[in-house]
Amino acid sequence: MTAEVIRQQQRGEEAKATERSVARLAAVQALYQMELARTDVAAVVAEFNKHRFEEVLEDRTLAKADTLFFGELLHGVVRRQLEIDPILDQQLAAGWRLPRLDSILRACLRAAAFELIERSEVPARVVINEYIEVAHAFFEGDEPKVVNGVLDKLAKKLRPGEFPDAKS
Repeated sequence: MTAEVIRQQQRGEEAKATERSVARLAAVQALYQMELARTDVAAVVAEFNKHRFEEVLEDRTLAKADTLFFGELLHGVVRRQLEIDPILDQQLAAGWRLPRLDSILRACLRAAAFELIERSEVPARVVINEYIEVAHAFFEGDEPKVVNGVLDKLAKKLRPGEFPDAKS
């Protein structure tokens, strides 16, 4: 394999990672919208695919999103939310329950929890870092630290093999 082919493969992998990052951010926005407006998942997926992923701001097209991954995240969270919410509740500090959290923070944690539960091909540390970055896109306070703490605890319970030094 030539060096140029390797560089092209690396660029392709980087582009795919960026597309997934954009999809994660959009998924959190969509989950927030669904919760507030009580919008159906199919309608939100269609809206984002038709309008939001092709937006142009100041003569620049927004970063491309992995629309298939976006749809999988939304449908997966909706399908498994009755399982996800109690698991997240168990990771929160004493006296805190999921409904008490900001709705964007809830959406972020739900999407991440779905990935940790069902997307084992994505390393847990990648999932945690991705959603910390998503939280930074929405919050300037301690919320990214909350995402980090909750997801770290959850990942160690769901995927202990990825954290061999962790004590349960």
